[in-house]
Amino acid sequence: MTTDPIVAALDIGTAHTTALVAAVQGDLPRAPILRIMGVGRTKTMGLRRGVVSDIEEATLSIRKAMEEATRIAGVVPDSLYVGIAGEHVRAMNSTGVVAISGDEIRRSDVDRVNEVARAMSIPQDRELLHAIPQEYHVDKNLGIRDPVGMVGTRLETEMYMITIGTSPAMNLRKSIEKAGYKTRELVLEPLASALAVLTEEEKELGVLLLELGAGTTDLAIFHEGKIRHLGTIPYGGNAVTGDLVQGLGVTQVDAEQLKEAYGCAYEPMVSADELIAVPATATHGERHLSRELMSHIIHQRMDEVFDLVQRDLKSAGYAGRLNAGMVLTGGGAAMDGIAELAADVFGVNVRIGVPYAKLSGLRETVAEPRFSTVAGLALYGAHRIALGGVVARRPSSIGGSGVDKIAGRVKTWLQDFF
Repeated sequence: MTTDPIVAALDIGTAHTTALVAAVQGDLPRAPILRIMGVGRTKTMGLRRGVVSDIEEATLSIRKAMEEATRIAGVVPDSLYVGIAGEHVRAMNSTGVVAISGDEIRRSDVDRVNEVARAMSIPQDRELLHAIPQEYHVDKNLGIRDPVGMVGTRLETEMYMITIGTSPAMNLRKSIEKAGYKTRELVLEPLASALAVLTEEEKELGVLLLELGAGTTDLAIFHEGKIRHLGTIPYGGNAVTGDLVQGLGVTQVDAEQLKEAYGCAYEPMVSADELIAVPATATHGERHLSRELMSHIIHQRMDEVFDLVQRDLKSAGYAGRLNAGMVLTGGGAAMDGIAELAADVFGVNVRIGVPYAKLSGLRETVAEPRFSTVAGLALYGAHRIALGGVVARRPSSIGGSGVDKIAGRVKTWLQDFF
């Protein structure tokens, strides 16, 4: 039985629900490492485009995934870090300003200006999910990341506020509660994936993270080390499957299986004379179809999705500013040719993001793009647990002010995740 703190994460996707249980190890709180102990995965029921549509069915999916993960891990956590996404997510900028009365800016001044920025009025049908400081201004000095210790009379912050629909959040929490667990914290899925697959250098140079899910395609732009823009395209892998059903005259199940086995998103990579066997149906016997035709259908749909992403990128003002290129993740990122198509459309370097760094134990079981979100959620939870551990575990070894100082630094660092 491990004595290390335990973290549990839950990613309820439109197609699959994935649970992960891990032990938090490493250099706490500065560099926690996850030792993967158990992973559970099941087909999702009761969810549509990232939003719970049937609480009872969603509850069954959660319970099944968690039972598998906890059986392998040998421990049963009571609370979960849970991913949330969908078209109900909104982001906005907020500004906070305070006067500095002392000789220099203290951590309490930074906390105070952050609270002013967070005090922005939120509609009743929405709730605040994340409030992420972008940068600080001290008098006329702009673009400051950490103003503590600087001299000035006026401190200003720019805060990136992410809100979610109250109803989707409540239904998600209710499903988790009915499954027998508590929601420790909701975390936006693209931000969780970013923790698992992006490097600090990529976030600094400018990178587009594109999460290719079944119901939606979520995007996050990072620049100068900070999250700058979020977006959702209402098409994902399910749209590709639907196109294959219509274009190939096959069932939904067969279309999904053919996509996974033979799908290629970049038509030039497929030979014109390559044929694939299609299972017999009530109206057709066993037959062979051109793989090039299937690739053409997938190529056209994904090209449309990428075009919508590119429009969003341009409207956000970051076209031509992604010096680190693109990182593709999510289940759709495992398809052949997807990186080649993205590179062709966007004209930047493209790589497939796979969670692997900062992981140990059964990390081979999550070394695929589809596990990026759940691994990122667990990493987020590991840092939250590590932060709590500093104050709780070593109160006598460091003086009170020392504890506060370390906790303050880690708190700021956690805010700087995104």
